[in-house]
Amino acid sequence: MDKTLSRQMAEFAVGLEFEELPANVVHEAKRYLYDSIGCAYGGYHTKDVSILRNLYMKMRGYPEATLIAFGDKLPAVNAALVNSLMIRALDFNDIYWREDPSHPSDIIPAALAIGEMVEASMKEILTGIVLAYEFEQRLCEFAKPGVRERKWHHATLTQFVSPLVAGKLLGLNADQITHAIGISGCHNHTIGCVTAGKLTMMKNTVDPMAVQAGVFAALLARDGYSGTEAVFEGKEGFMQCFGPDWDESALVGNLGQSWKILECSMKAFPTEALTHTHLSALLKVLKDNNIATDAIEEVTVTTIARACDILFDPHKYRPTSRETADHSLPYCLAAAIVDRQVTTQSFSDEKMKDPRIWAVIDKIKGEASVEFEKMFPAKQPSRVTVKTTDGQVYSEYLEYPKGDPREPMTEDDLDAKFNSLTAPLLSPDNQRRVKEMIFSCETMDAVKFMAGLKK
Repeated sequence: MDKTLSRQMAEFAVGLEFEELPANVVHEAKRYLYDSIGCAYGGYHTKDVSILRNLYMKMRGYPEATLIAFGDKLPAVNAALVNSLMIRALDFNDIYWREDPSHPSDIIPAALAIGEMVEASMKEILTGIVLAYEFEQRLCEFAKPGVRERKWHHATLTQFVSPLVAGKLLGLNADQITHAIGISGCHNHTIGCVTAGKLTMMKNTVDPMAVQAGVFAALLARDGYSGTEAVFEGKEGFMQCFGPDWDESALVGNLGQSWKILECSMKAFPTEALTHTHLSALLKVLKDNNIATDAIEEVTVTTIARACDILFDPHKYRPTSRETADHSLPYCLAAAIVDRQVTTQSFSDEKMKDPRIWAVIDKIKGEASVEFEKMFPAKQPSRVTVKTTDGQVYSEYLEYPKGDPREPMTEDDLDAKFNSLTAPLLSPDNQRRVKEMIFSCETMDAVKFMAGLKK
């Protein structure tokens, strides 16, 4: 009998050792850890993180794992959720998009929380991070078309990877990790409405909840709990329930021959990933041609059909929450027109009342391109055309945004992003200290590392 998909994943995870990882893969894992920790410091101030943390602080429990920046200790299963939401809260963490989108860094807190609980080395944490990226990104290529096209959210993928990562840090064997995947994979399918229409705090919370459930599943498996092994391909399993057309080789083929983390992207803007190429193109048009805000008559964005569906939804023209605004291409472009940049402050309550934004937002139109659709996801094409009140027309065409592996974030770019996110909490000296700690972390254990992240 052939091995199940979950068992093949588990066996690869159990067998992978830090010493087998190429130097560039380890370095990239550190870059994503650096980027994610910066995002977590940025998320420290958000209302959703505050609500969640306060709830768990009232519940307390055994102090197993540390909350980033806060320094509080909670049970590992709860710390994983809070830390994952901190990374995710500003929608500024990484992005991978093939058939499905995902944010593999959401899973990093599973490795950190369990790693701290068992006093693992940071070499083990880095190995867990590489596994998180490997299988989360492979799952993005597993369904054809992706689960997002089938009206499900990509947190549905995270449910299968978080127990594997947590299980690796717990030192579980292949049988136990297979059970953990089956436990988590039976009950964490997430419907797509969290990113449709008017968005709420759940937009950034469903993935962290899938991370928490995966940690819980791994702890259950450690203690002997059983889970469905054929959770993917079995009768009424994931593949049968979600419909036809799956590429099993994309999920488990050629494991260890190349590394998916090298194909992931970072975000240069704290917005939904499909906005990035358009923002880059618009800002280039505005700056290259010195176009004043009040000189703009119309902005037309040519994009792929699914971007039009997600980003030009009627609700997106009058967003009333940060979660809707950072998924609204009209709002993001309007903010860019007004301020010549898009930052975390572009989605503050004060900025969302800026009359200049509402004066230009209805001038922004979207049009779908069949040609562009055929190019996606290998390319993320955008054409932004600006027509001015004096009849001039300016246009810019780009195929991928800053942060894509073809135009990666430089060390200076990463430092600028990290420093802007951490400035309210860390002095310049502490910013440098945290960076140095992250990029030399293989010399320490997880307990010391997490202690070093307290603000």
